[in-house]
Amino acid sequence: MTPQPQFLKIPPLLTSFAFLSLVLCGAIFGFFYAWICSTMWGLDTAEPTVAIAAMQAMNASVRNAVFAPAFFGTPVILFVTAWLSQTQRRKLSARAFLAAGIVYLIGGLGATMAVNVPMNEALALVEIPQSTEAAQQIWTDYSAKWQVWNIARTVASGISLALIGVAFLHLKEVKA
Repeated sequence: MTPQPQFLKIPPLLTSFAFLSLVLCGAIFGFFYAWICSTMWGLDTAEPTVAIAAMQAMNASVRNAVFAPAFFGTPVILFVTAWLSQTQRRKLSARAFLAAGIVYLIGGLGATMAVNVPMNEALALVEIPQSTEAAQQIWTDYSAKWQVWNIARTVASGISLALIGVAFLHLKEVKA
C-alpha cells in the first residue's frame, strides 16, 4: 500500500481555509504592492491636475465587491484558520496564522483605515485648481505621506503572507 501524502492527512476544512488565507492575503499584498511600484510612480510623473483627478477616481472606485473580501475578509479568515489549526492540534500553524492575522489587522487594515482612507476622503473634497503650481503643491503633500503609509501596509501584508508560508510548512505537524 502506498503511503498517503502528508497534505491529504490535513482535514479538508482546514486545508480550504489555509488556502483561502493564502489567496486573500496574497491578493491584498499584491494590491498594495502595485501601488508602490507602478501606480503612484506613474501619477507622480503626470500633470498634477491629472494625478489628483485620477487618484480621486481610483479611490472612489475601490469600494467594491471585488476588493472588499481581500481587504476586510483577510483577518477574519486568518483568525478562523488559526482557530481551526488549534482545534486540529497544529499549534505552530495556529500561531503563525494568528500572528499573520494580527499583523495584517494592525499594519494593513488598521493603517489603511487610520491614515490612507482619511487622506483619500480629504483628497476627494479637493476641487482641482486651475493653477499647475497649486495642484502640484496639493499632489506633492498628498503623495509623499500617502506613499509612506502605503509602504507600511504593504510590508505588514508581506509579513502576513510570509507567516502564512510558515504556517503551511508546519500544517501537517500535530502536537499533543
